[in-house]
Amino acid sequence: MNKSLQYLIREPKVKQHQNPLLLLLHGYGSNEQDLFSFASELPDEYYVISVRAPYDLTYGSYAWYAINFDADENKFSDHDQARESRDLIAKFIDELVANYPIDANDITLIGFSQGCILSYAVALSYPQKVQRVVAMSGYLNLDIATENYANNDFSNLKIFASHGSVDQVIPVDWARKAKPILDRLGIETVYKEYPIGHGVSPQNFYDFRNWLQAK
Repeated sequence: MNKSLQYLIREPKVKQHQNPLLLLLHGYGSNEQDLFSFASELPDEYYVISVRAPYDLTYGSYAWYAINFDADENKFSDHDQARESRDLIAKFIDELVANYPIDANDITLIGFSQGCILSYAVALSYPQKVQRVVAMSGYLNLDIATENYANNDFSNLKIFASHGSVDQVIPVDWARKAKPILDRLGIETVYKEYPIGHGVSPQNFYDFRNWLQAK
């Protein structure tokens, strides 16, 4: 069957009747190889699927939505493209569940940077499709969630959010705004900072892996 998005897959090392899924969403200007580089370090029972964003930038580099600069160097995100990507990911999750023995009640999004922003949007918009989010080096943009997202049932959603305290790409202040909002929505959220820039430190990786295994 034709899937709507290109991806890399690591099959579970321990096959069950149905296995949980870790869906990896890369950042702006990257590709599906990026986060897949640590697939071998992720727990054995998961399908690990790293997906390529739909918009071409240059060779080997992709985006979930455009980021444009005006004459004053202000950044504008294309929210229409972001919402399209949000729905594309939701549809892609359904395709994966239909085509692999994946447990639809055990799906985790792991997003970095722009992939993190999208992961938040998918989870808030479609919490029935996603049980956990690892949200790294991004921020919560409620403008790209579905209109009535606040009415959704978040009782099964858990979030691990993290950020580098000296991130020069996405200021840590932006990241810190997420937890109070998620708390108000009743979403169980852990937030951690690491003394790094725009990236994933080994400690950050171990912390989210432990968080996944403790679920």
